[in-house]
Amino acid sequence: MRGKTSRASSGMFFVRLYVINNTFRTERNPASMKKIILVLLLLMTVLATPLHVFAKEKISVAVAANFISAFKEIAADFEERTGIKVEATFASTGSLYNQIKNGAPYDVFLSADEQRPDLLQKEGWTEGTIIYARGKVILWSANKDLCKAATWKDALKNDRIKKIAMANPLTAPYGASARAALQKAGLWDGLQGRLINAQDIAQSFQYASTQAVDMSFCALSATASPQGQGGCFYRIPEAADIVQAACVSKNARNKKCAELFSAYLICEHAQTIKMKFGYK
Repeated sequence: MRGKTSRASSGMFFVRLYVINNTFRTERNPASMKKIILVLLLLMTVLATPLHVFAKEKISVAVAANFISAFKEIAADFEERTGIKVEATFASTGSLYNQIKNGAPYDVFLSADEQRPDLLQKEGWTEGTIIYARGKVILWSANKDLCKAATWKDALKNDRIKKIAMANPLTAPYGASARAALQKAGLWDGLQGRLINAQDIAQSFQYASTQAVDMSFCALSATASPQGQGGCFYRIPEAADIVQAACVSKNARNKKCAELFSAYLICEHAQTIKMKFGYK
């Protein structure tokens, strides 16, 4: 258990990170800057408060599937430092967005894109968004023999590769990015007979790690797991970084704690965890 001093001092990093990285997107809602600074200052106070004060507090968070591993560590660290319990639901970004549209009572939404949080802001579900991570798409295989080609494009031309998994481009931003890279490389049409749609990026990696498929388009974060480290992968320069945004519901059951968690996503401790999983 961390002591009171370390919890209080950790809060000092929030304002500094905001100023340096301009992570909070105040350009779309200038009035939000004042609110964000107040939340950051409030967080510093919370981190100096005895844990038992927040022992019964909890929040519900909808989390994009690519962020599962990093999120679990971040949530555990947040809970240890604040005493606030974090309950998570993992799925594709599109699926979570649809759940929210249909009334799912999430307090915070961690998307794998900027589009859905922006839509939720326009629709009145949230008052603003933050960029909490930037991820990358890779091509991964459990069979290291399939990574002997010079590039990812050359690897996909190997006749031994019969099945290639990809998260559904219609609901998963990582899948959409993989599709765009394939189209840019001129490979999309030729691979149609070999592409296997997964529900989300986590399932895409699962298919490859269990060798149900030969290769899969995954998030770079997958390589931080023991399974991911046991395989091989290619970076995909043609795939743009995945800019991931988060937002807090205006009607969150525990809005103060939800806003604290949203702010915690960009603190030094969370940043260290994200970097371990390949996020910027």
